[in-house]
Amino acid sequence: MADLNKLVEELSGLTVLEAAELTKMLEAKWGVSAAAPVAMAAMPVAAAAAAPVEEKTEFSVVLKDVGPKKIEVIKVIRQLTTLGLKEAKEMAETAGVKVLDAVGKEAAEEGKRKLVEVGAVVDIV
Repeated sequence: MADLNKLVEELSGLTVLEAAELTKMLEAKWGVSAAAPVAMAAMPVAAAAAAPVEEKTEFSVVLKDVGPKKIEVIKVIRQLTTLGLKEAKEMAETAGVKVLDAVGKEAAEEGKRKLVEVGAVVDIV
């Protein structure tokens, strides 16, 4: 892993032209744009100083309703968790229970997909 303090020191020594060239190179390599949206340019300076909103990284899969196929939902709950039959049955019978908690976006979407396929009503929060 790169020494971040050393990297900051090296970048601080760049001229304005070198920094602009570095920006162009990084935009091309990563396929992104460092330009601020037009709406952002019109905002007052005080609003620009506000803290950026962090993207959510942990999600929960909440069972709203078990649906008509309770046994199938119990099977999926057991697949998604390490619960035994009794605990999975109790979870399926409890509305608003978190089947998965603090998981990544992909895991949450996969869990929701599996539960919806067997007729459950599920939300990701």
